[in-house]
Amino acid sequence: MTEITLYTHPQSRGRIARWMLEEVGADYDVVLMDFADPAQMQELRAINPMGKVPLIRRGDEIVTETPAICAWLADAYPDAGLAPPPAERAAYYRWLFFAAGPLEAAITNQALKIELKPEQQAFVGYGHLERVLAMLESALSGGAWLAGDRFSAADLYVGAQLSFGLQFGTIEQRAAFLDFVGLVVGRDAYQRAAKLDDEALKSIS
Repeated sequence: MTEITLYTHPQSRGRIARWMLEEVGADYDVVLMDFADPAQMQELRAINPMGKVPLIRRGDEIVTETPAICAWLADAYPDAGLAPPPAERAAYYRWLFFAAGPLEAAITNQALKIELKPEQQAFVGYGHLERVLAMLESALSGGAWLAGDRFSAADLYVGAQLSFGLQFGTIEQRAAFLDFVGLVVGRDAYQRAAKLDDEALKSIS
């Protein structure tokens, strides 16, 4: 019996969760969601009333929200070394949640063509997309990894967000972003996860 079940769709943030599962070497199986299937959606909403993927389940434990899944798996599989020691997690938490909050919100609002007036920018966590991107560009220009001298779940999540943004044109193709994405998507676990999701997509197309 597998330890973890991943509920996902290959055209969703579930690709990030699968990548993380591959990074930690988890034993997992997959429930591939068909959002047009009422029975499957009923099952999904019984677990996550939001009706969203990804989510992972281990026994009675359920984790939703992609950055939470990444952080939880990093702690659940410490031998994978994807979280710094607890006393050294300042930058790790900072950039993991920066990507989950300001970066995703800023990208989403731009994609939806939501323009905030200068006096409105103080009411949102990111202020303005240019400010967010400049902050992240500065952080990525300081070294290979965001939270120490080795790859972490924060790098995975930030890298995934940047990869999606560059692919779909919602993030400017700045050198620091392109270099960082090239670094993270070259990892073996990313390649395995991407291949599995691409094959899954073909099976439901």
